Amino acid sequence: MPLLVLSTADVHRLLPVDASIAAMRDALLALARGEVHQPLRTVVRPPGAEGLLGLMPAFRAGAEPALGVKVVAVYPGNPARGRDAHQGAVLLLDGTTGEPLAVANASAVTAVRTAAVTAVATDALARPDATTLAIIGTGVQAQAHLPAIAAVRRLTGIRVASRSLESARHFAANFSAANFSALSQVVPVEACATVQEAVDGADIVVTVTSSAEPVLSHDWLAPGAHVNAVGSSVPTARELDTATVTAARVFVDRRESALNESGDLLLAGLGPDHIRGELGEVLAGTVPGRTDDGELTVFVSLGLAVEDLATVASLYRRARDEGAGTWVDF
Repeated sequence: MPLLVLSTADVHRLLPVDASIAAMRDALLALARGEVHQPLRTVVRPPGAEGLLGLMPAFRAGAEPALGVKVVAVYPGNPARGRDAHQGAVLLLDGTTGEPLAVANASAVTAVRTAAVTAVATDALARPDATTLAIIGTGVQAQAHLPAIAAVRRLTGIRVASRSLESARHFAANFSAANFSALSQVVPVEACATVQEAVDGADIVVTVTSSAEPVLSHDWLAPGAHVNAVGSSVPTARELDTATVTAARVFVDRRESALNESGDLLLAGLGPDHIRGELGEVLAGTVPGRTDDGELTVFVSLGLAVEDLATVASLYRRARDEGAGTWVDF
């Protein structure tokens, strides 16, 4: 049967921000309803290798059952080479027959779906009047997150901080008015010299760094802020200090993943009782999200196989309907 091959350009063209956000909301609700089988990701760390290999399988039941796996290599040194740290492919299989349907660039899929999940979390947990965004980090994920957050909140101020002011300035310069034309927003991006300067008074904070040590301090955060911790997905690294996660109402994409993989929780010595709920449960209304405008909320995003599966399934349907992508005999 024909196999669809989706390039980076295909992923971004076929799944715009609003469609990706809708797909992630649907996937997280399916997870909350128990329609998804998703084991913990398997991580292979070859001795002497500069990176690691992650295997992320998932199955979603329903009217159109789908099976898939992401094979992703994470090489932290890649940004210095001008490449994304995440490399690999996502394979979509027919959930009824097991036949391969599509393969997509994992770097592009990871960027799109991670930012979309953050947007879903921000929409569910940030104050409705939140308008100021701070992004910590300037890599691929930071570039994807800015328009995704702008799709769920009308931003009046955007600040960015990185390891160097030069990187922050380069990021800010690249986000001209054209980046927001589809969202009817024209918001200048301010480059900040320090993380503290960027998050001062910010309503929404996104950390998308590769740091193993906290880059964010609780003392810097404004009352009622919402924080999305995105950069760390291993138990030995964290972006938030202990005071932040201790003081916050913490939500996760999946409890099992957080309790096994989240350095932000594990290195702070926090267990299952500190997790208020999964994002899908908040969306389903079975767990309350924000309960007070003055409280601090944190969403710990580790990335789930069902998100990759839902992304490529959506891409497959769109490409099939539009005759897009590259189709090969397989």
